[in-house]
Amino acid sequence: MDVIIIGAGVIGTSIARALSKYQMDILVIEKDNDVGDGSSCANSAILHSGYDPEPGSLKAKLNVLGNQMFDEVCRDLDVQIRRIGSITVASTDEEVDALGPLIKRAEQNKVPVQLLTREELLKIEPFLHSSVRYGLLAPTAGIINPFELTIASMENAMDNGASLHLCEEVIGISRVGNEFLVQTNKDQYKTTMVINCAGVYSDVIHNMVNPPQFTIKPRRGEYYVIDNLFTPYITHVIFGVPTKAGKGVLVTPTTHDNYLFGPSSDFIENKDDTATHADVLMMVKNRASTMVSTLPFSSMIRQFAGIRAVSNTNDFIIQEASPNFYDVAGIQSPGLASSPAIAKMVEDLILSHHAFSKNPSYNPRRRPVVRLKEASLEERTRLIAKNPQYGHIVCRCEGVSEAEVVDCIHRHAGARTIKGVKKRTRPGAGRCQGGFCEPHIIEILSRELGKQKTDIEYAKQGSFILQERKKGEPHETR
Repeated sequence: MDVIIIGAGVIGTSIARALSKYQMDILVIEKDNDVGDGSSCANSAILHSGYDPEPGSLKAKLNVLGNQMFDEVCRDLDVQIRRIGSITVASTDEEVDALGPLIKRAEQNKVPVQLLTREELLKIEPFLHSSVRYGLLAPTAGIINPFELTIASMENAMDNGASLHLCEEVIGISRVGNEFLVQTNKDQYKTTMVINCAGVYSDVIHNMVNPPQFTIKPRRGEYYVIDNLFTPYITHVIFGVPTKAGKGVLVTPTTHDNYLFGPSSDFIENKDDTATHADVLMMVKNRASTMVSTLPFSSMIRQFAGIRAVSNTNDFIIQEASPNFYDVAGIQSPGLASSPAIAKMVEDLILSHHAFSKNPSYNPRRRPVVRLKEASLEERTRLIAKNPQYGHIVCRCEGVSEAEVVDCIHRHAGARTIKGVKKRTRPGAGRCQGGFCEPHIIEILSRELGKQKTDIEYAKQGSFILQERKKGEPHETR
């Protein structure tokens, strides 16, 4: 093995894709049963412009570079992106004064921004709160589908020869001569290089081979999800003035026309604790209400929490910690926006020490995805004529067909769980939150994977929906 990447979040999968350009034997090991099931599936889905990070930091450098790379990345991977811009709003005297240093940072980071008065703001965002006085517009900011980005990156890496092992947890790493012996809960592997992309566990992985150098603290952020309103509402990402705790609560559309309010920002002890809390969510609601008027909480369809990996260095950690052992750690916001630039930096770092030939069959583009909901009537007619499963709608809220679900199961890094299908094609993401479509998804997963329905998991390992066959139901045969 040439390289083992530990962690299949957006960073690990982006690095795998970057390295698949070369004739390398690449293995990605992930402890969960799908790619992107950690921070990469529970975040604000923002492509930050890069005006906020401390000038000279890795965050600043890679945020700006990554933002610039995303149009090409999303074109190649067929990932949804919208360059809608962000507005940082200021209401109090203190917040207005804080916009000056942000403008200076933007100049240092070479990020275009524009200071807008209240009158100018209301022309583009009429639902801003009456207390808002000024706003800092960053036109290069955007929104993206983070699930799709992570999945597409891994799929493309596998199309180009990389391998993926799910449900494997790394429990030990040792040096054996010039190689590493990586021990998991299932097997052991020899490799020349290790790339540590383990998110909130990256300090644990680092310490398996190297002296302790940094610590990672989990910081939980809680969110509301608002249904598609079908009426004009917020069209930019709306930020408050950032604080030491981060960029704070935001209000933003998503690429699927939902809205997110959040996140909170609370350090916790348990690295996997994604519970939500009524008092924390009330704080999110109150803060969002100071930025945007008439918040449509009657259309709230879900609450969730994500964990961010915060390092004690307050910056990204991208380094060769010891010969051929690479840390890519502390990748909190703006990690998503920085991900292609982080992958490029790791690629360059490895190539500065090792010579690998180009992969002659490398193709940066993944096979396009059919999104029936967005197709014209003529295109839908053509698809159904070719495959009648496109005419069977299994998710009414999101307009998803059986054919789309089947396709997402059989691609590289394909769906194996109900949530896996949801992340790829959105059944269960709409107003009914799976109340109608979930039985259909279980049926399709069972059929396509050759599993009993009772063996189909919702998300994490062991999260079975069905406990036993209903009375009188015949035994399934596979």
